[in-house]
Amino acid sequence: MSKTIIQTDKAPAAIGTYSQAVKSGQTVYISGQIPLDPESMEFVSNDIEPQIHQVFKNLSAITVAAGGDLDQIAKLNIFLTDLSCFPMVNQIMAEYFQTPYPARAAVGVKELPKGALVEMDAIMELQN
Repeated sequence: MSKTIIQTDKAPAAIGTYSQAVKSGQTVYISGQIPLDPESMEFVSNDIEPQIHQVFKNLSAITVAAGGDLDQIAKLNIFLTDLSCFPMVNQIMAEYFQTPYPARAAVGVKELPKGALVEMDAIMELQN
């Protein structure tokens, strides 16, 4: 298996022992993104709505660096510390994705890295 590491300064740098994304064949595995501003490496806000937007922006930057875009995401996993925010995620997601939407899971969790309110990871399939 050959793999290519995807890295961009338009998304937050990895804060641990992982890569922003790994491409294997035409599949890109995008690591969990939290709402860090890529320049400051600080949260964009302590409020959920701007955090959700920032996570989608970070995912988008990585998909572009990998040679694709958000619409090529086949599977999206969403982790929320408060599942009552799920309707807001749906509303905001519609601003970033077009139909057909990716397969998706939403999971309520006790906590996320650095105290984030939302985290998302994804699997993208590039077109030949």
